Amino acid sequence: MGEHAGGVRIVADGLGIKGPRGWAVRGISVDAGPGALVAVEGPSGSGRTCLLLALTGRMKISEGTASVGDARLPKQMAAVRGVSALAHVPGVTDLDPALTVGEHLRERALLQQRFGASLRGLLRPRSERAAEAGQRVDAALEAAGLDLEALPKGPRTAVRDLERLEALRLSVALALVGGPRLLGIDDTDLKLADGEREEAWALLRSLADAGTTVVAVCSEAPEGAVKLSTAENPEEPAPEDGRTDRGTDRTDQTDQADRTDQTDQADQADQGEEKADALAETGRA
Repeated sequence: MGEHAGGVRIVADGLGIKGPRGWAVRGISVDAGPGALVAVEGPSGSGRTCLLLALTGRMKISEGTASVGDARLPKQMAAVRGVSALAHVPGVTDLDPALTVGEHLRERALLQQRFGASLRGLLRPRSERAAEAGQRVDAALEAAGLDLEALPKGPRTAVRDLERLEALRLSVALALVGGPRLLGIDDTDLKLADGEREEAWALLRSLADAGTTVVAVCSEAPEGAVKLSTAENPEEPAPEDGRTDRGTDRTDQTDQADRTDQTDQADQADQGEEKADALAETGRA
């Protein structure tokens, strides 16, 4: 599954993420050691994905402190991205339904060879690099519990023909090709039957037991996981001067609207850069 020095410790204190429409999450604190299984629990729309992207270095935090391994957020987001990988994140790691499983794996292996290898590694003979790529893919498939021979058409099976759990396993395998120390997974239990949900959590526990720190978004955290809840929507603090919207005159409202527009534009620009960083992981940005 690639060479790495084990999982990373995740520490956050009062972490908050704010966007154009206000706070996505706020007041998040956690201390999870290397190889922990962290479950980000909450209903859809409660900021779960934002928190996942922040902890993997793909979205900037707005307040509080956080560190992933030796890297501090938000100043060292690139360092966090360098040790982490994402799986099953809509809009970021989407599988192409028209491609086969084998095509996805070959594409990821080529991207890993091109962008994940050291300069010295790139200078090795092509046969050695191809052999190493094959070993990485095989190890990732084994760790993700995806048996290609058990698929309807083996590696030639189209993604659109995969069951939900199989698609999740494939997405995890693709993320593991690079040997990340931190693996982030979105919508872990989305539309899975009870038995499939148990299999999914068993998979993530096995990855954590093997040393990789795992952060998984879910609607309900399993027993034994480090739990982070985004169920309660963060509230905006009251204005320091105690004024309400009803107490402001038209001039104040116009000034506030202008300032809001400027803030929204800045936030949208920041989020655009962050989404581009996240999309770059797929190699299709």
